[in-house]
Amino acid sequence: MSYRFMRVLVFFDLPTETETDRRNYRQFRRGLLKSGFFMMQESVYCRMVLNKTCEQTVVDGIYRMRPPAGVVQVLTVTEKQFANMRYITGEKHCDVIDTDERLVIL
Repeated sequence: MSYRFMRVLVFFDLPTETETDRRNYRQFRRGLLKSGFFMMQESVYCRMVLNKTCEQTVVDGIYRMRPPAGVVQVLTVTEKQFANMRYITGEKHCDVIDTDERLVIL
């Protein structure tokens, strides 16, 4: 099995008009965090995956927990493409451990 590290980016815009909408928003966000995603920006979450098979499993999980209203978009990029991200305003925060140094493959 070859390992080609990739990043799964999730962008979402969910309504928060009613109490039900807010509950759906919280459940979706909590589900992303439990699935290993970390917040890059508000409503932009990211997770590292090993290969295309793992990526498909993660996307299927997002599909299963999608809320009934709003927009959820998923973009997958390679680790090299992700590393070439440019910061136009602001600076990179290094408080999130998002490397594969402690990755254990069973």
